[in-house]
Amino acid sequence: MKKIDSTVLKESKYIALWVIILSVVMEAVFLFIKWDYTVLLGNILGSTAAVLNFFLMGITVQTVLTKDEKSAKSTIRVSQIYRNLMLFAVAVVGMLVPCFNGIAVIVPFIFPRIAIAFRPLFDKKMS
Repeated sequence: MKKIDSTVLKESKYIALWVIILSVVMEAVFLFIKWDYTVLLGNILGSTAAVLNFFLMGITVQTVLTKDEKSAKSTIRVSQIYRNLMLFAVAVVGMLVPCFNGIAVIVPFIFPRIAIAFRPLFDKKMS
C-alpha cells in the first residue's frame, strides 16, 4: 500500500475536527429537544461514516493522480459508488437498529460540506 499523502491526512484532520465540533452542537440541540443514549450512538456512527467517506475520497484522489484520464475517471466513479453505498448502508442501519437515533446518524453526513464551506475563511487568515 502506498503511503498516505500528507495533504490527505491534513484535510481529513480538518474535516474530523469540524465534524466533532458540529456533533457537539447537534448533541446540544438534542438536549433541548429530547436527548437519550441513542442520539450519542447515532452521532458517533454517522460522524465516523462521514469522516471515513471524506478520507476515502482523499485516498482516491491521491491514487488517480498517477493514472491516465480514462482510468482516473473510472476509478473516481467506482469510488463514488462504493462510498455512497457505504453511506446508504450506515443510514439504513441507523434507521433500523433501535440503539441508534436515525436523525443523529444522517445529519453528520452534511458536516463535511459545512466544513468545506468554512475553509476559505480560515485559509485567508492563514495567509
